Amino acid sequence: MQIPQSLSGQPLRRRVNLWNLTLKGRDISRGLPRKATLGGEESLLIPPTWENISSFPLVTSLVNDTRPLGLKCFGLKSFFRTSSTLVDNWAFTLHYRITTGVLIAFSILVTGKQYFGDPIDCISRDDIPTKLLNTFCWIHTTFSVPDAWEKKVGVEVPYPGVDKYTPGETRKYHAYYQWVCFFLFLQAILFYVPRYFWKAVEGGRIKSLILGLDCPIVSEEAKKTNRKLIVQYFLSTLRHNGRYFFCFVIAEIMNFVNVVGQIFLLDTFLGGEFTTYGLNVVRFSEWEPEVRYDPMIKVFPRITKCTFHRYGSSGDVQRHDSMCLLPINNVNEKIFIFLWFWFVILAIISGLALIYRAAIIKSKTVRFRSMKIRAPMCDVDNLKIVIKKFAVGDWLMLDFLSKNVDPQNFRDIINDLAEELDGNRFEKTNGTLTTMF
Repeated sequence: MQIPQSLSGQPLRRRVNLWNLTLKGRDISRGLPRKATLGGEESLLIPPTWENISSFPLVTSLVNDTRPLGLKCFGLKSFFRTSSTLVDNWAFTLHYRITTGVLIAFSILVTGKQYFGDPIDCISRDDIPTKLLNTFCWIHTTFSVPDAWEKKVGVEVPYPGVDKYTPGETRKYHAYYQWVCFFLFLQAILFYVPRYFWKAVEGGRIKSLILGLDCPIVSEEAKKTNRKLIVQYFLSTLRHNGRYFFCFVIAEIMNFVNVVGQIFLLDTFLGGEFTTYGLNVVRFSEWEPEVRYDPMIKVFPRITKCTFHRYGSSGDVQRHDSMCLLPINNVNEKIFIFLWFWFVILAIISGLALIYRAAIIKSKTVRFRSMKIRAPMCDVDNLKIVIKKFAVGDWLMLDFLSKNVDPQNFRDIINDLAEELDGNRFEKTNGTLTTMF
C-alpha cells in the first residue's frame, strides 16, 4: 500500500509506528486511536486527515461495504445468508429462511403503506375537517354492519357491510389493521425460534468435522489424515449421539407446532375468519352471482363506517356517521390469502417430515436407503456395515456430514468406517468400543 503524502515527510521509524499499529487507546470524540505501540515504544498520531484514516479497518469496511444501509444497521442479511455448513433439511429451511424472509418483506410493505402512504380516507356530509376525521377513525377503528353483507349492492346497500346504523344494532369492529405490520414481524421471529434453538444446541459440530474435505482438490496425505480424524471421532462417540438427534427432532416438532399454532393465532387475530378464509375464496367462484359476496372483502373490507361524536352549537352531543375507504386492506387481503395457502402447505410438509423422521427412528432399512440416495458413490456393502453398527444419532451426524463433504471424500470415509467397524479391527471390551489403526 502506498503511504499518503501527509506521512511522506515523517522519519522512517515514525512512519512504521503510524502504519503498523497495535491500539492501546481511542479518542472517543474522533473514533480514532490516539496512541500506538511497536515493540514497546509509544507514538502519538498526527492530526487526522482522510488519507491517514481511510486505511483503518473500520473505515475501510464501511466505505467498501456495498450492502444497503438497512442491512448494515439491522443485520437482516443474516436471515437470508446461505450457511456454508448444512445442518438441517429443505423442510426446515422453508421455515426459518423462506417463511421468515417473506413475513419480514410483508411487514416492511405494510409498514410503508401504513405510515408513509394513505391508509384511510373518510368522508362526511358535515363540516368535520378531513384530517381530523381520518385520524380519529384510524385510531378508534371503523366498523361494518353484519346484516348488510348479503344485501344487494346498489339496491339495498351502497357497499357490502355498509348500511344505516341504529344505536343498539350489532356492529363488527375492525381494529386489526393497525397491528398487521407488527403481527407479521412477530410471526417472522416465531418462525426463526426453532432455527435459533437448533443452532445453539448443534454448536458447530458438523462444521468442525468437515476438516477441508468439502473441497475435492486436497492432497492425498491431507485427505488420509483428516479422514482418520473423522473416523476416530465417529468411533469414539459411537452410540453417544442420541441427544444430538433428540434435539433435532425437538426442533422439527417446534416447526410443526409453530406453523399450526400460527394458523390458529391468525384466526384469533382476524376475529375467527382465517381458518376458513382460503376455502371461502376458492368456493367464491361457485356461488350464485346474485347472492355471492367476496369473502376477502368481508375479512378485509375496503369501505367501512365510522361514528364521530362532538358537541353541537346548543351544547348537546351530536353523532356524525362517515364512510371510510381503507386502501391498506387491498394489500392485506392479498398478503393473508397467500399466507393461508402457504401455511397449509407448510404444515403438510412439516407433518410429512415428522412421519419421515419416525420412519428413520424405527427402521435401519429406511436409514440405509436414505443414505444411499444421498451418497450414490458409496459401496453398498460398506454402507450396510456402517448403518448396521450406527445408532440413529450417529446416522444423523453422518447424514449431515454427507451434505457438506465432497462425494468422493465421503465415499472414502464410509470405506474407512466399514473397515474399522467390520471384523476383528472393531471390538467391544468391558462395554467400551475400541479400535486400532
